[in-house]
Amino acid sequence: MTLKKDDDETAWEIEEATGIDLDGAMDEIMEEAAGQADAPTGLEVDLAAAKAEAAEWQDRFMRKAAEFENYRKRMDREKAELRIASQSAILRNLLPVLDGFDRALKYFSGAERVAGSVEQYREGIELLFRQVLDALAQAGVAPIEAEGKPFDPHLHEALSREETSEVADGTIVSELRRGYMFNETLLRPSQVIVAVQLQVTE
Repeated sequence: MTLKKDDDETAWEIEEATGIDLDGAMDEIMEEAAGQADAPTGLEVDLAAAKAEAAEWQDRFMRKAAEFENYRKRMDREKAELRIASQSAILRNLLPVLDGFDRALKYFSGAERVAGSVEQYREGIELLFRQVLDALAQAGVAPIEAEGKPFDPHLHEALSREETSEVADGTIVSELRRGYMFNETLLRPSQVIVAVQLQVTE
């Protein structure tokens, strides 16, 4: 900073008295003030630190989100593979049944073999039926016992009632369609006819 001409005499007197170069001192003061203005304040430092921390947390979040997405895709893939494996096991157990049907159809394709072979045909069907039940049992499927049992609405579906005095009221007298359990879960209820006590009129 330079002093005005009117102040030359006063400035000269001060410089003489103190030995200080006023022009140089003013320039130093102005430079120091400009440097302090450019220096960041405590608030600006805190803001910069907060921004850096937010950026770090965002980066961590993005990484965790990507890891979770990869984990979800892997679990979906493993569940699909497990479902295919379990279904394949059931189907493999049913393949021998298909083989049996194939052999039976080929055996009875000739008209000369049909005559007098009804009993053999029945035995073959029974064998195939047992094979199917065995394959289902290996998969955890079991038939529900119905005839002669008390009616259970959790296991049986009553299609009609039959008046009779031969069995107790509420007993299943006939099974129209067999029901099945899958492990401890109802796969399909049995469709049944339930006994109703015969009303005796005098």
